[in-house]
Amino acid sequence: MEVFTAPGLLLTVFGVFMAGAIGSLLLSRHNKAANYWSGVMAMIGSVGGMAVAASVLLTGKTIGIALTSSSLPLMTYAVRVDSLSAFFMFTVSLVVFFCSLYGLGYVKQYYGQYNVGYLGFLYCVFILSLLLVVTAANGIFFLIVWEIMSLASYFLVVYERKVKENVKAGLLYLVMTHIGTGLILLAFLLLYAYGGSFDFAALSATAGDMPDYIKSAVFLLGLVGFGIKAGVIPFHIWLPSAHPAAPSHVSAIMSGVMIKTGIYMMIRLFIDLLQPVPAWWGIVVLILGAASCVLGVLYALTEHDIKRLLAYHSIENIGIILLGLGSALIFSAYNYPVASALALTAALFHTFNHAIFKSLLFLGAGSVIHATGTRDMERYGGLMKLMPLTGLFFLIGSMAISALPPFNGFFSEWLTFQALFQGITLSGPYVAWVFIGVVAALALTSGLAVACFVKVFGITFLARPRSAKAESAHEVGRLMQAGMAALAAACLIVGVSASWIIAQLQTIGNSLAGVEATWPILRVSENQTLSINSDFAIISPILIAGLVISVPVIVWLFSKYGVNRNQKVTTNRTWDCGTELTGRMEITSTGFARSIISVFRGLLKPSLQHSVGYVDATSRYTPNARTVTLKVEDVYRIYIYLPALRAVTFASTKVKNLIQNGNINAYILYVLVALIILLGVRS
Repeated sequence: MEVFTAPGLLLTVFGVFMAGAIGSLLLSRHNKAANYWSGVMAMIGSVGGMAVAASVLLTGKTIGIALTSSSLPLMTYAVRVDSLSAFFMFTVSLVVFFCSLYGLGYVKQYYGQYNVGYLGFLYCVFILSLLLVVTAANGIFFLIVWEIMSLASYFLVVYERKVKENVKAGLLYLVMTHIGTGLILLAFLLLYAYGGSFDFAALSATAGDMPDYIKSAVFLLGLVGFGIKAGVIPFHIWLPSAHPAAPSHVSAIMSGVMIKTGIYMMIRLFIDLLQPVPAWWGIVVLILGAASCVLGVLYALTEHDIKRLLAYHSIENIGIILLGLGSALIFSAYNYPVASALALTAALFHTFNHAIFKSLLFLGAGSVIHATGTRDMERYGGLMKLMPLTGLFFLIGSMAISALPPFNGFFSEWLTFQALFQGITLSGPYVAWVFIGVVAALALTSGLAVACFVKVFGITFLARPRSAKAESAHEVGRLMQAGMAALAAACLIVGVSASWIIAQLQTIGNSLAGVEATWPILRVSENQTLSINSDFAIISPILIAGLVISVPVIVWLFSKYGVNRNQKVTTNRTWDCGTELTGRMEITSTGFARSIISVFRGLLKPSLQHSVGYVDATSRYTPNARTVTLKVEDVYRIYIYLPALRAVTFASTKVKNLIQNGNINAYILYVLVALIILLGVRS
């Protein structure tokens, strides 16, 4: 591949985001100017980022920048945009563009309450760090921009600092992300100790000479470290709290693309740098992916906070991506490069699709919260009449994440199923059973996801308002609508164009060491029909889209012209048995999920609280009110994190009491021991 060492457009993109950050600080006393400056600069930078990424993907050329520090020989400010980096760069830039457009209208609510210039500064720095993370070519430089990304996102999570829950969520996120960073640092130090370099290209060339136990240690450290950032179960504990706390357009970016930086580095590390790999790596990734799928969607079903629910669905979709990545690792270990290319393509395609429809859903949730002032779905209802465009866009996002055709989520999940089916036919008998179990887990996840978004959309937008805030809701402004409309259109366009996009994504694998397919397993015909392994599976996105779209058109035409025109149609209120029809007669979020939660009670450990009110003290048999609360705690928080926290707190207290005992003789002894150790090290 040809390497350009002076890519002016790439440097310009980075410069635009820096200008957006600095300009926002300078305009911090002028809320409107700071908002529009940071938003518009972010949109301009995103367009440049998409242009750079598209040029690399279409031409196959690699862009590179490398500045070496003379005072720090191990430190190289190296950026390299190959096809894998370009894919993630394009995904980040696309989502950021539409979220920034939405943010121009959304941020207006902070005028006079918070410093908007400070928000714009953090926003531009956050986006710049995202782009640098997916293009960094040196381990030390990667860790620096990774830390900048973590700190910027932390300050964005606690931006609405007047809400105590946001501060607590930010602290949990900060602790977890730095635990992950520590593990990633250990992984890079091991790579340097046995590879002699922090440069990713040099490490890829020497990985074959590393001892297997060192590679496995790097794999486990990287899996946990990057798994924390990606929100993989059981390392997900921070995600359901942190994502809802941030401003909604930031939540969309965090959930849509930030957590994908963990996926990017897993692909870079496991498939590109550490080849060849053992099969058990892929099995571990598959198991974690299946657990994240099932538990993520189950916990989402239990939620009544709309943004926490969407955050749990990010965990579910990260699990689906891991199913493709784990399959690619297993196929690479068994030397099936064409099947590995198929699985990696499925993982990349779902990464792209999830970035689009999850961003759309978070923006839709932000619009609902902006209009009602609450995140509690139990206080919504009937919003489709008051917010018809937001409801339509949210419906499209719900259908896409539920993998319903012709939207994009359907085709990436279909491709993931095909990769898993390949595993059943190609792998040995024991591994084949793992694939069978994973297929069942993905099928269960798909069904539960549909149920969950029937709940979300129905409880939020249908029936009658269940609170005064819902009754007074209003449609959001044009800028916010435009951001959602563009992402909703992208869900359909990507779905219809799935065959062409999949064919393009297939070429990315050929640039990685572990997925060098000698012939394409995915083929696209002239009519955009996609076939896998000749006749293993065939699908036509355009035909499916035509069939799905034609059904409502035919129904509408029949209802308009196929019935008796003399027939009079009268629309009246629903008969309510002579009583007043109110929101209390609707099914609640709790009631909708209760039966499903009961099926999985052994896994979710739900608790049920009853509250009954009576007409008077003597009327114990005629209650006039009954409240049922269904509470589900995260079992990982209860059985893993809280016991670990108590153990660390107990040990820390004991050590503190032992060391800080107030005895001056003991303190002198500590100093003496430290001096002896230092003298021994120097000698």
